[in-house]
Amino acid sequence: MKRHIWRDRHGRPRVRIKGKTYPMRDAQGVWHEPDTPEGDRIYWEIMTGKRAVARMSWNALIASYRASDRWTRLKPRTRVDYEKVMDYLAEKIGERDVSRLIRKDVIAAQEKNAHRTRFANYVPQVMSVLCEHAIDLGWRKDNPAKGVRRLSVPEERRQEHVPWTDAAVKKFRADAEPLPRLIFELGVGSVQRPDDWTKFRWSDYDGDALRIRQGKTDADLFLPCTAALKAALDAAKREAKGLTILAKADGTPLPYRRMAAIMLAERKRLGVEAHDLHALRYRGVMELAWAGCDDDEIASYSGHTSKDMIRKYAGKARQVMRARQAREKRR
Repeated sequence: MKRHIWRDRHGRPRVRIKGKTYPMRDAQGVWHEPDTPEGDRIYWEIMTGKRAVARMSWNALIASYRASDRWTRLKPRTRVDYEKVMDYLAEKIGERDVSRLIRKDVIAAQEKNAHRTRFANYVPQVMSVLCEHAIDLGWRKDNPAKGVRRLSVPEERRQEHVPWTDAAVKKFRADAEPLPRLIFELGVGSVQRPDDWTKFRWSDYDGDALRIRQGKTDADLFLPCTAALKAALDAAKREAKGLTILAKADGTPLPYRRMAAIMLAERKRLGVEAHDLHALRYRGVMELAWAGCDDDEIASYSGHTSKDMIRKYAGKARQVMRARQAREKRR
């Protein structure tokens, strides 16, 4: 009879040694009874400290993928999203054999994260990329993660970005502290995504315009500054200590999370928290539309590769503008 066998509240066998317990399951996560051949092997691997790790494990696959050009060619923002999923996979199935993956496992992993829809949809996407790499290595012949249906965001969790109103813009410009005001003007004036605001360096500003290589699209853009943005940049440059336009007090770059926290606190203080960071980009699109810019002219600023989002927010601005024009004609 095997010693040190202990069963958890679900009746699953574990080996307890010196206060630590080890599950009696194989690399694919399947539990085995101690009196079976597979259970006997697992038991003695645990007892002797020689628990085997699959040669073609997810940990090994992830390490190989990171060393490949599939990884090095990714945009920085995409790497950040992929890293989160790979860390999750390493924690949950790192020692399991890649060749044993089936489609049901991919869907199960996605559904376990359904409470965070964006991450859940990245799980099969990253697993698919890793499976393609496994095929290249000869570890698999198929890709069970390919084509897994994306989850829809539940209706109650769908939140529209509320565009900044004229009143909110006026309030923020009048009462915001210097750093939040600079962040605000970068958002509206550059019409870029919040992720890119922290990348602007003083060397990107020539006194009249900014240059940026977008993190998401890799587009290289020339952005003439609005009068408000130019004034904010010129004022900040006189006090600048670092290389980046958005910087901490010691001159080091301001991280995205810190920037977001600063803006949230200031929006709450001024009573305009309903209007978030991403909505500043939309405000910029709306202002371009009000100025009479067509979709191509707006895209030259925003860098949108699809006109759908431009039409969504520019369309709202144009409706307001035309309604006001119509009112004047009625008079």
